[in-house]
Amino acid sequence: MKTAPLFDIAVNFGASALAAKTAEIVEQALTNDVQKMIALGCNISSSQHALSVAQSFPKNVYATAGIHPHDAKSFDDSTLSSLVELAQQPQVVALGECGLDFNRDFSPRDQQLHAFETQLQLACELQIPVVMHQRDAHEAFIKVLSKYRHKLKQVVLHCFTGTKNELEACLELDCHIGITGWICDERRGLHLLESVKIIPDNRLMLETDSPYLMPRNITPKPKSRNNRPANLFHIADTVAAARSQPIDLLRKNCFETTSTFFDLPMTKELIC
Repeated sequence: MKTAPLFDIAVNFGASALAAKTAEIVEQALTNDVQKMIALGCNISSSQHALSVAQSFPKNVYATAGIHPHDAKSFDDSTLSSLVELAQQPQVVALGECGLDFNRDFSPRDQQLHAFETQLQLACELQIPVVMHQRDAHEAFIKVLSKYRHKLKQVVLHCFTGTKNELEACLELDCHIGITGWICDERRGLHLLESVKIIPDNRLMLETDSPYLMPRNITPKPKSRNNRPANLFHIADTVAAARSQPIDLLRKNCFETTSTFFDLPMTKELIC
């Protein structure tokens, strides 16, 4: 039986560490069984870049369009119009990354709330999935999401790093959960080894969030700290072990769950 492929739901192709190496990164990912990737948009410029990458690699890369809370201070009517236009492109399969970040507060919190809520409203109108970000803003995040969840198609909280109680609150709102290399970090990710067990098979997705969050359990330690989609199998192995789940089953479930979330077809040769 062929091992199921992997699907990385968060690649920041526009980041300086990756921007000039797109073809190399995609080829390396494919060599390591990462057959599908989502290029994240975090502002209008990076969303346009994500779309360009998806158009260049139509069989393997899809894009999102959104305004990250760090860029919420620039959100205006023109931004919203651009998001609407981007969302019409067939390669754009979700809005986001959008949400709240009260850890760094690169944008004022009232502007973060406005940008997040407006993008959720747009997702309701367009009936398109949403990729969300939350850091140190759980209560406010849940309050905003709760207002719209019944109208939203599908939502995923990507790069989840929170507590078990926060995870349970997100699952109660029927969120999908994205797990990164944070779970491979013995300094700050040990709690995820326990809480990842409660995520249902049909709500769990995997991601590198590259070029960030290099899995710390890679041996030997890589010389570069720039993470890549090709490293996704390290995260998959760690998650499977934590869940006491056969790795082939975990990979199959995650690939099917992610493809369904983004409403993408699954060809027979990709399914075990």
